Amino acid sequence: MGSDHRDVEPSSDLGSLLHAAFRGLRHSWTEQLAPWEVTPFQWRALHTIMRMDDGVRLGVIAERLRIAPRSATEVVDQLEARGLVRRAPDPSDRRAIIVEPTPEGLQLHDAVMAERRERADEYFAALSPSEQDQLAKLLSRLPPTG
Repeated sequence: MGSDHRDVEPSSDLGSLLHAAFRGLRHSWTEQLAPWEVTPFQWRALHTIMRMDDGVRLGVIAERLRIAPRSATEVVDQLEARGLVRRAPDPSDRRAIIVEPTPEGLQLHDAVMAERRERADEYFAALSPSEQDQLAKLLSRLPPTG
């Protein structure tokens, strides 16, 4: 007799259970990006840029994404070619360049985030509202990774 996720004992390997849940959510998010013709890697870069109020240097993007600076340059080039970001002089150091979102980038980010929230709501609908609250509280107690 096959086993499904409802037969899992609470004492099962939590890491494996969490990883399986994350894989399911991540697969949904990857599919969700397809209509916008944005790769998960491009999305992560755009989302990183969006979280910075006054633009961000390429080195910071590389650091936040844990990639080589050359890879950050490549993904920013792709986003810039799509008109989603632009490079501009850093106001605090005119020799340096920052990357900032364009109006098109802002619009795409807002649309993707709205759909992402909707998909997450659908995914977590398997849990009652109180279970969702409990899960959020428990996950927020775990330390972030370096």
